[in-house]
Amino acid sequence: MTTTTDVTQVAWDLSHLLDGHGEEALNGYLDRADQMADRLAARRGQVDDFDPDQLRAFMEEMAELEDVVGRAQAYASLRFATATADPARGALLQKVQERITAVSTKLVFFEVEWAGLSDERVDELLGADGIDFCRHHLRSARRYRQHVLSEAEEKILTEKSVTGRGAWNRLFSQLTSAIEVELSGRTTSLEEALSELGNPDREQRRAAAEAVTAGLAPGLTTRAFIFNTLLLDKSVDDRLRHYDHWLASRNLANEASDDSVQALVQAVRNRYDIPQRWYPLKAKLLGVERLADYDRLASVAQEDTQVSWEEARTIVIDSYASFSPSMAEIAERFFDEQWIDAPVRPGKRGGAFCSYTVPSVHPYVMLNYTSRPTDVLTLAHELGHGLHAYLARRQGPFHQSTPLTLAETASVFGETVVFGRLLGEAPDPAARLSLLAANLDGQVATVFRQTAMNQFEDRAHRARRSEGELSVDRIGEIWAETQAELLGDAVTITEGYRTWWSYIPHFIGTPGYVYAYSYGQLLALSVYRQYAEQGSDFVPRYLHLLESGGSDRPEALAKIVGCDLADPGFWDGGLAIIEEQLEEAESVAHKAGRIPA
Repeated sequence: MTTTTDVTQVAWDLSHLLDGHGEEALNGYLDRADQMADRLAARRGQVDDFDPDQLRAFMEEMAELEDVVGRAQAYASLRFATATADPARGALLQKVQERITAVSTKLVFFEVEWAGLSDERVDELLGADGIDFCRHHLRSARRYRQHVLSEAEEKILTEKSVTGRGAWNRLFSQLTSAIEVELSGRTTSLEEALSELGNPDREQRRAAAEAVTAGLAPGLTTRAFIFNTLLLDKSVDDRLRHYDHWLASRNLANEASDDSVQALVQAVRNRYDIPQRWYPLKAKLLGVERLADYDRLASVAQEDTQVSWEEARTIVIDSYASFSPSMAEIAERFFDEQWIDAPVRPGKRGGAFCSYTVPSVHPYVMLNYTSRPTDVLTLAHELGHGLHAYLARRQGPFHQSTPLTLAETASVFGETVVFGRLLGEAPDPAARLSLLAANLDGQVATVFRQTAMNQFEDRAHRARRSEGELSVDRIGEIWAETQAELLGDAVTITEGYRTWWSYIPHFIGTPGYVYAYSYGQLLALSVYRQYAEQGSDFVPRYLHLLESGGSDRPEALAKIVGCDLADPGFWDGGLAIIEEQLEEAESVAHKAGRIPA
């Protein structure tokens, strides 16, 4: 099987989701899902009388339904992601969402009835044989008991979700994907313009930042209205479901206690001195007195390096092979069997992601590859997600995915493996310094910036609940305040940067998500240190972790690779690793003659 070396031709084949067929087959999947939901709904009012065999049979049918629904949902959403301005694809996504919502509404009864069972009854049912494929899923669902409403209320909320939060999310995605930036005499996408912030030329970075700000301006009030609406929507949900604070539902979904999340956030905030120490060093490397916000991702290399798609593929595959040949073989399938969509296109969703789809098919990876060195690490990152999803397929639809707190483990680990390979092959101190600087930029962005974004969300949610609708200026003020706490005196925050919150999808679609990046990064660093210390003996345990998916509590899964998430000091270990990398960068900067000894 041949693989294209031209990134513009790297497009995924979504027919795999529909057994080799195209869109014309979608209605058959949706019809089948309706029929299956009707059969399951016939058990309404009977859950309390289930014996273990009946529960197992019910959940096996639910698993089959999850597969059918998941294929349809993935097909429509992935087609939309690569062309959000296409009305036909938007209409298809809407149709699928409406049909799936109707299916979900028929099954609300099970969530309500399962929550109503006594602990003794649940222990009896889940203690039986043959329940492994759904045991943790069903036990985890019990965490929501005090937040589940009546069946009638749950049905209303499910039905209205398509025209409520779901509609606002889709609108935001369409608006941000359509943003155009006028840069260097040409019209480009937001994604391409943001990639220019890594340009070694400061004037080009400044021009790119100003162009991004100008590009964000036309729809700013609309995006602020969407944000306000969803802030209020969440406050209503939290009130109806009796959550104590805005982040409580996210913590529950992540199987993380409020106290443990607060310990993580506080541990990172206590080490804001690390980025505030890194950025003055980077200013010296760039030859400027003080960084501006648009300088933070600037390459310290002497020239603007480009990495072809074929080079990126080789680097990533070879790096994975050095760790585990079997993982490299799986990674190659993403390239060879069209599981990746890589080029930047007008109307394509920004950023990068991996869609798990369903266990019976395979994951898909989406990128916006601009040939920057950082794009190679992004490719490694998303393939890490893909490998995690692929290896966890045997867990089935209920346990393939992990909570967000573990979701970044494989991606960051894979990225770190690739970085280690690049660093080991660096020919001189200058090359090592360039790589170390890029890695520190990534660490700061993932651990510290995401924590600052968590603080932005925290204050925005609280302000919306106490002050009412927030103006564009008020949101920008909260954004600037939380960024200033992170950056201190090390970086100048420009006036235009105050609106850059407005293109970040996590605030809209997955409120509270961002701290999981810090969680996952620090966990993955600790996991990688275990590998560095133990070598090949570590590989089987790591593969066992990935194969386990979300079949147990995060604390139990982390113990497979020797990590104790219950230890309050655990996060300090990961932060210490980042500080060690900073110290190495300082040392190499001296050796490279970039700063005085």
